[in-house]
Amino acid sequence: MSEELIVELKTPPIPYYLGSGCSEFQIGDHHPNRKNLGIYDLLIVAKGELHIGENRQQWKLTRGDTLLLLPEGEHYSVSPCYQETVFYWVHFEHSKHQETYPKNNQKGILYSTRPFGNPYGLRLPKHSQLSNPELYFNLVKQLLALPINGSFWEEQRLLAELLAMLEKEGLNNTRSVSARLAELAAAYIQKNYREKITNEILASALHFHPNYIVRCMKAKYELTPNEYLLEFRLERAKRLLITTEWPIELISEEVGFRYSPYFSACFKRSVGLSPIRFRKQFLK
Repeated sequence: MSEELIVELKTPPIPYYLGSGCSEFQIGDHHPNRKNLGIYDLLIVAKGELHIGENRQQWKLTRGDTLLLLPEGEHYSVSPCYQETVFYWVHFEHSKHQETYPKNNQKGILYSTRPFGNPYGLRLPKHSQLSNPELYFNLVKQLLALPINGSFWEEQRLLAELLAMLEKEGLNNTRSVSARLAELAAAYIQKNYREKITNEILASALHFHPNYIVRCMKAKYELTPNEYLLEFRLERAKRLLITTEWPIELISEEVGFRYSPYFSACFKRSVGLSPIRFRKQFLK
C-alpha cells in the first residue's frame, strides 16, 4: 500500500479544464505508459480493477477509487487488467506551484503578501476511496455530454465542483481533532478580530485549555493565536489603505489596534514599509 498523500495546488491561478473521457479496458489491456505529460490526469474507476504506478508508487484501483496523476514524472501499467475495467479521466492544467505531503501533515494557508491577496491551497488526495462514487460519475457524465464548442464556462464550473467535492472528501477523512480545533480558533479570530482577543478569551469561547489551542494553531498554521490575529489584522489594514482614504488612526482602530503608533510599528515590521508609504505605492 502506497503512503497516503495530499497534492496541494496553490491558487491563484485556479485549475483549468482541458478534457475528459471514459475508457473501457478488456481483460489483458494495459493503461498506457506516459512521461512528463505536463497536465494533471484524474482517474475515477467505475468498474473492475486498474493496476497503475507512478514514480515508484503503485496502486490497485477498484470501483470508487480515484488517483491524481501529476504533470511531471512517469506513470505506467503495473499489470494487465484481469477483468473488464471502466474508468473516467479528467485532464486539467495548473501552474507547477504544487506541493505533495503526507495526509497527516495538517498544513495551513498563510496570507499573501499582495494587498488584494486571497490565497487558497486546493488540497486534493493523491488517492482516495469515494464515499458516494455515483456523484462523481454523474459530474463527469455531464462534462462528457457538453457540446464541443460554447461550453467553456460550464466546463470550468463542473471541474471546480468536481475538485471541491474531492477536496472535501479527503479533508473529511484526514482532519484530526486538533486540526478542527485550530480551524475553529481561526474562524473565531476572523469573526472577532476588531475586539480584544487573548488566549484566555479563546479558551473560554472554545472550551479548551489555552495551551492546547496554541499547540493546535502552531501545528496547522505555524502561527500562535496572537500571531494569526496580528497577520489577519494587517491584511485587513492593507486593503483599507488601498481602497479608502481613511486616516491611519481610523484604519488602526477599525482593524482592532488600540494605539495607532503600535499599529504603524507592527505594520512596518511585517511589510517593510510604513502604512503611509505602503499606501503611496498605489496612488497616482
